[in-house]
Amino acid sequence: MPNLLLSGASGQLCSAISRRIHAPFSILCGVDPIPPEGCAYPVYPSFSLVPTAPEVIVDASHHTAIRPLLEYATAHHTPVVLCTTGHTAAELSFIQQAAREIPVLQSQNMALGIHLIASLVRQAAAILGDGYDIEIVEAHHRRKTDAPSGSAYLLAAAASAAFPQGKTIVCDRHDRQMPRAANEIGISSIRGGTMVGEHTVLFAGQDEVITITHRADSRDLFATGALHAAAFLIGKPNGFYTMDDVCHIESTT
Repeated sequence: MPNLLLSGASGQLCSAISRRIHAPFSILCGVDPIPPEGCAYPVYPSFSLVPTAPEVIVDASHHTAIRPLLEYATAHHTPVVLCTTGHTAAELSFIQQAAREIPVLQSQNMALGIHLIASLVRQAAAILGDGYDIEIVEAHHRRKTDAPSGSAYLLAAAASAAFPQGKTIVCDRHDRQMPRAANEIGISSIRGGTMVGEHTVLFAGQDEVITITHRADSRDLFATGALHAAAFLIGKPNGFYTMDDVCHIESTT
C-alpha cells in the first residue's frame, strides 16, 4: 500500500487529505514546524527527523520550505507533489533542477475542474480572438497571503497561449489614467471571509459578455486532486509534471 508524507501537516489542505485518504494510500507521517494536536499519524518538526522514507511526498506547506523538502526528496529519490504557491524565481529554478533527479508534479491549483476550465478558456480565447477583452476575477478567504492567486495566473496563461504574440497580464490599474490596451489580460483580486476560492474569466465583447467560472466550495476537492496527482506520480520517470498530465489535457502554456 503506497504511503504518503504530508509536508505542512498542520495546514488545511493536509487536514483535508487526512480526511479523504482512501485505498490504496495510507499516511506514513507528516512534517511541520508546529505539529498539529490530536493527529492520527506522527508529525516531525523537520525532514531530518523522519525515520523512514515515504513512497511519495505531498507538499502543502509554505514556499520558503521548498529547499529542505527537495533536498530530502532527492536524497531518497522520492516523488513530490507540490501544492504550494507563491514560489520565487530562485525557488522555481530549484524545483526544475530537482525534477532532473526525481519526479516532481507542481500545480497552482489541485482541483481537477480548474484545469478543465483552463482548457475551455484557451479554446474560447482562440475562437473569440482580439474582438473580446479578457478579464479574470478571483476571490479567496481573508487569510490568503498571495495575490493574485496562482490559479488566476494559470488561467491568464491559458488565455494568452491562444494568441501568437501572447498577452500582457495587468494586475493593478489604480494608478493608470488611460484606456484599457487591447493586448491586456486584467486580473482583479478579492479577499474576505471564508471563501475557499472562486475564479471567473470574462470575455467582454461588443454588446455581450461571456463568463467561465469555477467555484470551490470545500478544500476536499483539492485533497482529491492531490491524491490523484500522487497516484499518477508513483513509478513515473524523473521529470516535471503538471495536473494537465494527470487529467490528460493538452498543455495550456
